[in-house]
Amino acid sequence: VQLQASGGGLVQAGGSLRLSCAASGSTFRFNAIGWHRQAPGRQREWIATISSDGSTNYADSVKGRFAISRVNAKNTAYLQMNSLKPEDTAVYYCRYLNSWGQGTLVTVSS
Repeated sequence: VQLQASGGGLVQAGGSLRLSCAASGSTFRFNAIGWHRQAPGRQREWIATISSDGSTNYADSVKGRFAISRVNAKNTAYLQMNSLKPEDTAVYYCRYLNSWGQGTLVTVSS
């Protein structure tokens, strides 16, 4: 499986970004996909998952601000990030089956 994450960048606190993760293969719609992030000097942490049936789960740190979604016809998952805070600064990774995307950097300035 190959994953291609994109959409990171520099944004001011309170702003929004949308990340995308495109997956290869023909079984995307049957599997869950998630997002993780790793801030400088910290361990990678899980932040959101969307199941094959569309149900979602979020870490408390992003609940109410981030929204994960998927478009199976495009083999793509998204992470809509709103009300961004400086502490959201991290490299964001998508994870699908046992594969990781290459990461996309999100920097939130205060």
